Amino acid sequence: MTDLKRVVLAGGTGLVGRHLAEALTRKGVQVTLLSRNPGATAGAVGWEALPGVLEGADAVINLAGEGIADKRWTPSRKSAILASRIDATARLVNAMGALPSPPPVLVNASAVGFYGPMDGRPVREDQPSGKGFLAKVCRAWEAAADAALPLGIRVVNLRLGVVLAKDGGALPKMALPVKLFQGTRLGHGQQGLSWIHIDDLVRLIIEAASNPAYQGAVNATSPFPVTNETFTRALARRLHRPLLPVPAFVTRTALTLLFGDMGKEMLLEGSFVYPARAQELGFTFTHERVEDALAGLF
Repeated sequence: MTDLKRVVLAGGTGLVGRHLAEALTRKGVQVTLLSRNPGATAGAVGWEALPGVLEGADAVINLAGEGIADKRWTPSRKSAILASRIDATARLVNAMGALPSPPPVLVNASAVGFYGPMDGRPVREDQPSGKGFLAKVCRAWEAAADAALPLGIRVVNLRLGVVLAKDGGALPKMALPVKLFQGTRLGHGQQGLSWIHIDDLVRLIIEAASNPAYQGAVNATSPFPVTNETFTRALARRLHRPLLPVPAFVTRTALTLLFGDMGKEMLLEGSFVYPARAQELGFTFTHERVEDALAGLF
């Protein structure tokens, strides 16, 4: 295990970045945030500070990129989502390569979208990439990070599931219709929902940065993925709300009209992703079951 003293965190102002920076700071780690708007965040520096800001860092953690679900996927939005990840990652790798002694590890965020829809089959890290826009983005994102390998840098591509947190991300958006008595399964409801509690994700990122055994693809998901219907029912029970018995074609049609490809890939399709590599390396999840995770968040 490597004792982390200083970490450079790109994309540290988003949901995961905020929680990660707080956890690292509590551990006494010096965190340098790379930000496109450094003046808006205390202690942040701009990307023009590269490569100097990387000198002496024990790890680089890359979470940078435009929000996947922030806006409808128009052609220009898709280009922005892809370019923001490729450009930021390539810029980090190039800056690391410019140093005589670069940081020893790059932990790079990817996503379970790498696998595409998998029709109920269990998915582990050896599964090849699938079809769709998200899979394309994740392949290119990981390839940009893997360009650091010839530099002698250890690269970990963490494939994140849906991150459950009460202060941002997908969960508040998923909970709102349930709170308003409008909750229902999406489509047929049997599509996989691979998720991870924010606290477990933060611990896994820190473990990946500090443990040299972590290399390559690592699924950042709970050991117990669920169907969309199971998740929605668990959420309704936690919020003490009923679910509406809406026919599958109604929600499918509505989501397609509202969100286009984004609605199809992110809400109507899914996969059951398992954290095989992390468990092989001895990582233990504090929140394994979705009912336990939701109980702690509400």
